[in-house]
Amino acid sequence: MSGHSKWSTIKRKKGAEDAKRGKIFTRITREIMMAARRGGPDPETNPPLRLAIDKAKAANMPKDNIQRAINRGAGIGDEAVQMEEIIYEGYAPHGVALVINVVTDNKNRALAEVKFTLNRNGGNLANSGAVTWQFEQKGYVAVQAEGADFDEVFLLAADAGADDVQQEDDIFAIYTPREALAQVARSLEEAGYKVEERELIWMPQNEVELPTEQALQVMSLIEKLEELDDVQKVASNLSLTDEVVAALSAA
Repeated sequence: MSGHSKWSTIKRKKGAEDAKRGKIFTRITREIMMAARRGGPDPETNPPLRLAIDKAKAANMPKDNIQRAINRGAGIGDEAVQMEEIIYEGYAPHGVALVINVVTDNKNRALAEVKFTLNRNGGNLANSGAVTWQFEQKGYVAVQAEGADFDEVFLLAADAGADDVQQEDDIFAIYTPREALAQVARSLEEAGYKVEERELIWMPQNEVELPTEQALQVMSLIEKLEELDDVQKVASNLSLTDEVVAALSAA
């Protein structure tokens, strides 16, 4: 079970995502805006935009909010906003590598907040390329396992282009090449499966295992980074052992 999947499961079970619905809407809005800015406002010819719209609908974002985000990103109308996507690289305490995805309309503000949070919690910012070589960008789809047959999900996902399917707790975790993410998620939904998550993630090629107390220090920093308005997501190469998962779940 990947660290990303474990951390997502912990947050989902603790209800953290529901408690931060406003933050979720902000993140998805920025994804839509960036996708529309890069590939235009038509989801039929812009797969990343289609993926972001699907995510917005799954989060019950109002239709008007989705269209407004498309217009703002594509520069349509009076609400056009220039957003920038930035990848910051850094280290948490104990040498754990971090990849920090940011989408912002103010690069100076975003950099200052990320740097301050890292420094305040025992981490530091790294030069571009110092960390990302340790990761591979993959697509990730989580499907509700209840009432679903693993073999059927596996075959359907594989036919749509997935690399791997794993049963993890109450979900089937499906990993895809970057370019196949939207197609795999769509195929599963069209077959009637409930897709809980769909996103591009940074998967570490090798994970670092730490004692529980040190791992919790790292996760505390990751949580603080994820709370920043401009931060979309944070990936690390920390191995979430059973002991660390239990401690995080109880916190």
